[in-house]
Amino acid sequence: MRAETERETIPRLVRAAAERYADVEAVVEGRTRITYAELGARVERAAAACLANGVGPGDRVGVWAPNTLDWIVSALGAVSAGAVLVPLNTRFKGAEAADVLRRSGTRLLFVTGTFLGTSYVASLRRAAGEGPGGPGPLPGLPQLERVVVLSEDAPADFLTWKDFLASGEGVGSGDVRARADAVDGPWTSDIIFTSGTTGRPKGAVITHTQSLRAYGIWSDLAGLTEGDRYLIVNPFFHTFGYKAGVLACLMRGATMIPQPVFSVNTVLANIAAERVSVLPGPPTLLQSLLDHPARDAHDLSALRLVVTGAAVVPLRLVERLRTELGVGTVLTAYGLSEAGGVVTMCRRGDDPAVIASTSGRAIPGTEVRVADPEGRPLPPGAPGEVQVRGFNVMKGYHEDERATAEVLRQDGWLRTGDIGVLDPEGNLRITDRLKDMFIVGGFNAYPAEIEQLLGLHPDVADVAVIGVPDARLGEVGRAYVVRRPGALLTGDDLIAWSRREMANYKVPRSVEFVAELPRNASGKVVKGALRKAVTG
Repeated sequence: MRAETERETIPRLVRAAAERYADVEAVVEGRTRITYAELGARVERAAAACLANGVGPGDRVGVWAPNTLDWIVSALGAVSAGAVLVPLNTRFKGAEAADVLRRSGTRLLFVTGTFLGTSYVASLRRAAGEGPGGPGPLPGLPQLERVVVLSEDAPADFLTWKDFLASGEGVGSGDVRARADAVDGPWTSDIIFTSGTTGRPKGAVITHTQSLRAYGIWSDLAGLTEGDRYLIVNPFFHTFGYKAGVLACLMRGATMIPQPVFSVNTVLANIAAERVSVLPGPPTLLQSLLDHPARDAHDLSALRLVVTGAAVVPLRLVERLRTELGVGTVLTAYGLSEAGGVVTMCRRGDDPAVIASTSGRAIPGTEVRVADPEGRPLPPGAPGEVQVRGFNVMKGYHEDERATAEVLRQDGWLRTGDIGVLDPEGNLRITDRLKDMFIVGGFNAYPAEIEQLLGLHPDVADVAVIGVPDARLGEVGRAYVVRRPGALLTGDDLIAWSRREMANYKVPRSVEFVAELPRNASGKVVKGALRKAVTG
């Protein structure tokens, strides 16, 4: 089951799981409960429909939907048909989603109907309703040939999920399996789009072999095993949800319990009702769980494994998980999309102080170093840029050679843009971010991207965004704005506008109006001066 050869692929993993864990409960979604054998059959049916709709090896297939059984089936079906998966952030607005679909060249899209009161279909149609046109339903996305709505209803020019599956009934099982068997380990399995300091989202290209090897290791280090019941709150569009969640469960025969929306009440209810044993998530999720006034009314005794990261983890949080909830294993980790989502990880048995203050050591098969601006390795204790080399490093950014060259050195080292310190045992502590990224409730927020969007407001002449501490979310954005002459823009006006134009985690929670932004001699904003104003 582990990625031991170059021939290991996700389609083979799905089939092996369906055979090895045939009668084990695979997915629980409300009243729907299916075994691994049933999941395998559903994935094969989705793959047949992909073939019937012209999906070929290497074609990009997008999924823009929350954590659901349909997400799992549609994504694994597409990959089993040889496609490259392009997961889309559910917090995207229509224009943001259309941009990723356009630049990835996505040919087939699975999209949710209405989620959190928003019609994703309507949002996408508004964003891509005009353009040169093509064979599909959205003129602004000429390469997108089919859009499948994961719902019982769809516009006339889209397909419903039921009709899409029915379209594959004429494709034989032998044809589906032949396509799946043709997929090879070095093929691209997915493109995870992540933003950089330029504000332009970039797609990290990862192969089947890389994904399976990395999350086989992750599963080993975490101690995931058959019989575990895994509540997947981390979004599937992120490696933490899809790979550390879906793929890891397929490898070990654990039961997946997808949760579409983070709600502490729902998490507590799920843990108690489904005897959840595994709960990875950001520190904010865990803190909310511990502090909930109704926590003691729920039986959380089955919870045995928590994996966290993406932000500073207070030692007190680790101690409370162990003492108050009796969680036997609490681990921290560090990763980024460009390295498949996992770079370092603590080990079971590590001291609580190591777990709380570091992100652990390099996973097997990888090297981690801290380097100076010239790329020279620095000794333990010295801060510098975190760099990674190993099997998990991406092939590059999708169709972006310049951006790839900026982060991938010729000697194989990936420049992460994060500042960190290694201790003598090799444990990594992230201390700052070269890219000025901040983390809002576990989601990476990139100031340059937010600044680019805010700059579209007609009353904004200049803007800079930094992350500031927040008791609930860890960090949130603060915008420093220079108004255009004569403009009467208020902070509330700009925040309200932002909520209509960008994903919620990107929206600044506060706005400071200034006469000018502090800049250095080369014209770059001195964000250190802005941060100093916050901290005093």
